[in-house]
Amino acid sequence: MKTTVTPFDMTQYLDSEEAMAEYLTQVLEEGDTDELIRAIGHIAKARGMSQIAQESGLGRESLYKTFSPGSKPRFDTIAKVVHSLGLHIQITPARAS
Repeated sequence: MKTTVTPFDMTQYLDSEEAMAEYLTQVLEEGDTDELIRAIGHIAKARGMSQIAQESGLGRESLYKTFSPGSKPRFDTIAKVVHSLGLHIQITPARAS
């Protein structure tokens, strides 16, 4: 009997701002910068790279490069994309006072 494996596509599960925020929160807690960039790329792809390019003022092709493996995007690029996704970056204390 032959087993068929279908590729996992994270973008299928990023269908709301809440799902996107939770995904990014989990990735941020892990502390892996490359994974964070990859996660934002997954979310941008789920929303539509052309739409993100238009809303962020960045080129679609440059967005694909920004979120490709090994890229080192500038913080302002990440901030523009996160904002265009309808999300914001928030810092909270690691421990309760």
